Amino acid sequence: MNPTAVLLLPEVQELVQARAYAELREVLHGLQHADVADIVAELSAEEAAVAFRILRREDAGHVFAYFPVEKQEELIRKLGESGVQLVESMDPDDRVRLLDELPAEVATRIVASLSPEERKTTQAILGYPPGSVGRLMTPDYVRVRSEWTVGKALEHIRKYGRDAETVNVVYVVDQDGVLIDDIRLRQVIMADPETPIATLMNRQFVALTADQPQRDAVDALLKYDRVALPVVDSRGVLLGIVTHDDVADVAQEEATSDMHKMGGVVALDEPFMSTPVFSLFKKRAPWLALLFLSELLTSNAIAFFEDEIQRAAILAAFIPAIISSGGNSGSQASTLVIRALGLGEITTRDWARVLRRELVVALMLGLMIGAIGLFRIHVFGWFGWFPDPDVADHYSILGVTIAVTLLGVVVWGSIMGAIFPLILKKLKFDPAGSSTPFVATMVDVTGIVIYFTVAMVVLKTTLLRPDAPDMDVRTSLAVKVLAVEGYRQGDSEVHLKVQSDEQADGAFSRVVVPMKGMEGGLPREGDRLLLKFSTQTAAGAAKVDGAGEAGEGKGGEGVRPVKGQ
Repeated sequence: MNPTAVLLLPEVQELVQARAYAELREVLHGLQHADVADIVAELSAEEAAVAFRILRREDAGHVFAYFPVEKQEELIRKLGESGVQLVESMDPDDRVRLLDELPAEVATRIVASLSPEERKTTQAILGYPPGSVGRLMTPDYVRVRSEWTVGKALEHIRKYGRDAETVNVVYVVDQDGVLIDDIRLRQVIMADPETPIATLMNRQFVALTADQPQRDAVDALLKYDRVALPVVDSRGVLLGIVTHDDVADVAQEEATSDMHKMGGVVALDEPFMSTPVFSLFKKRAPWLALLFLSELLTSNAIAFFEDEIQRAAILAAFIPAIISSGGNSGSQASTLVIRALGLGEITTRDWARVLRRELVVALMLGLMIGAIGLFRIHVFGWFGWFPDPDVADHYSILGVTIAVTLLGVVVWGSIMGAIFPLILKKLKFDPAGSSTPFVATMVDVTGIVIYFTVAMVVLKTTLLRPDAPDMDVRTSLAVKVLAVEGYRQGDSEVHLKVQSDEQADGAFSRVVVPMKGMEGGLPREGDRLLLKFSTQTAAGAAKVDGAGEAGEGKGGEGVRPVKGQ
């Protein structure tokens, strides 16, 4: 609500409560229609109905058109018969937009209550397909004949221009109603009254057809910088005009829809605060579920390189940064290309130019991000902040791996983000459907593959060499199974109650063994097993003699090395 409406709202509420209707009418009449709508929208339903009843008829319809559909429907119910008159006072295009949004039974009742002339006009506009220019047009315009003089045309404009949507442009038609030109009102005013209208014409005009998509009206008004454009049928007969305010509403709706889709949300049909919670759930759930399923592919890709991660755990630390860099670059490119397509700056035929430009930009961005990653790893190496001694010895080559990966991921993400919207456009799908989360998800999976492929090539002689030192200590212990606890078919691990040869009678231990490491299948009570352990954590330590054996049976008791482990 703008400052004017904020200041006047308390005064309007006091006038309604005091029933000072004459003064209230004068206050509201002196304001802009949009400001009146802001004020009335803040009133209760009963107060808003009172305010509308005392509004001048020529103001009420314009003010009513500024309300959201929910407020309009509420006022119609409160006003009763006066509500129908209020709808009838609206411009035909605004009236049709309201009827489109109202429940079918309410819309039918309102149309049936209109005057015959208004009902005919409304039904004619409703007869055009939803989303077409015909649904936007209004029949309230000024038209003149080419054989008239300027003086006669001005007289006609004065007589009928009051009810027209705009008089900035005057439309010239022939005896059959076919549009032959449009001329600016300024030209008419500045001409001699005896000058024929035909002498002012150049027959160069732009017109829309009633069955064109509304998006075409947006593009045409922007391209030709007009406040209104004529709408004709297949024969060229003038049906109505489309004005800039209606086109601005369409542009805003399309921009909102594209933003929702780019964010991974099905476009909302109502304002956010008016949308029911369950409707918000339904709009967001499909994309969220799809993106989650797509992200599972990322988990699968990481699992595929499990051996490399075990040999060099430091690689896992950089996974989030790498895949987010690729996703972010893809999202940036996707957003820029989608917007350029929406504005008509590029078409699918420009794919090669788009690819070349994006490749150059992506290389520059990749080199910058790679340099940052390289510097960060070297800083940790210089200050000795890597706890793993093997990583500390090879941090330079690790930095090269991360830098090359970042370059590749950023370039790949940018190319994917730029090309995918063009592919969707070529296939006649909405480019905004390649929402930034979806592009980011696709780049995540490929980014993992790029990362570990580079790591396997660059680090194969250092951190990922086959004979790289294994930090785990491998030991084994012979035990007797006392019980198998809580195992169910399909479990990935089994819990065992066991007793070693060194344990006294009645003593036991519990261990957990992964089923994939269980040779010979599930054990049974009484079975003898050789448990194999791999650990980096010791419970304690004791000095040993020169032969490497534990003195006095301490430290190494009950632990026997297993060959090949």
